Amino acid sequence: MEKISIIIPAFNEEGAIGPVLQAIKALPLDAEIIIVDDGSTDRTAEIAAENGVRVVRHPMNVGYGYSVKDGIRAATNDVIVLSDADGTYPIDRIPDLVTELNRGFHMVVGARQGRAYHGSFLKKFARIVFKMIAEFMTGNRIPDVNSGFRALRKSEVGPYLHDLCNGFSFTTTITLVYMFTGKMVGYMPIAYEVRVGRSKVRIVRDTFRTLQYIIETSVHYNPPKIFLMLALITFLWSMFLWIWLGLASLLFGGIGAALVFAIGLVAEGLRKTPK
Repeated sequence: MEKISIIIPAFNEEGAIGPVLQAIKALPLDAEIIIVDDGSTDRTAEIAAENGVRVVRHPMNVGYGYSVKDGIRAATNDVIVLSDADGTYPIDRIPDLVTELNRGFHMVVGARQGRAYHGSFLKKFARIVFKMIAEFMTGNRIPDVNSGFRALRKSEVGPYLHDLCNGFSFTTTITLVYMFTGKMVGYMPIAYEVRVGRSKVRIVRDTFRTLQYIIETSVHYNPPKIFLMLALITFLWSMFLWIWLGLASLLFGGIGAALVFAIGLVAEGLRKTPK
């Protein structure tokens, strides 16, 4: 079997990282395991070193995406698998990810399922909203927009690293970038378990940041689509105001929507202009 690099970003995951690494080492894989310790204050890095894996250490916490990027740059193999150190992902499905990748996909993502995946109402609602926006922007069905369990190739992701988010939304932005640039992204269903330890996700903060990065990525790679959505919102808002303001609101709403969409067309023209 070909050599692969398994990259696991970790921040204060001493409770789960040992069993995760043991599960990986038990697989019939020729794998380089890279733990990117993102400024942990517990024994995460020490436990990883005791398990004989490669450890890349950050002197401070700089973010999930930053850690994944450092892991990709440090990898010595082309085939890369991303996973987490909290025990949520089915480690035994890593060979399946690699097999699917070798069928011709540019990236294969584990689409999470199960009760533990749905989480709180706010998480579920935010996930649905992001899924709807991402599918509208890309024109593709996206079963799981931000799963951290995926396989890809270093040679293909390298040119995009500077455009990808340094934080929690890295997985969302890489999904969008691959789809915007015509790459084939495959999905396979996976079980998702309750994490060990406390989640590092802050629902309000990370929700707004994810929305920001979705908009930024869409503006960069597909301006007409994001401005079309904004134009539709503008016109729908004018229809709502029509109850109080009458036909004038529809007139100005239509003009406003047309101007917003025109800005999107100009942005697309500028994007395609040779530099």
